Amino acid sequence: MTTVEIEYCVPCGFLDRAEEIQHALLQQFGERLDRVALVTGDHGVLTVAVGGETVWDKEDDEYDVDAITRRVRETL
Repeated sequence: MTTVEIEYCVPCGFLDRAEEIQHALLQQFGERLDRVALVTGDHGVLTVAVGGETVWDKEDDEYDVDAITRRVRETL
């Protein structure tokens, strides 16, 4: 089983986005994941890492929950 970490910027107010990603991943892959953890950060960060490897970063990619879910699926 795998761990997913969603690091989000607290001062930027990205908690809602992080929770939206978390909810989508748990709905889609819940039984295949050990956990989907929210990790607090700053400096505008919003990333998704699977097993320690970043699969999505808001700096490089447009925010799209479906696209993020596809990236996680490819990694699993």
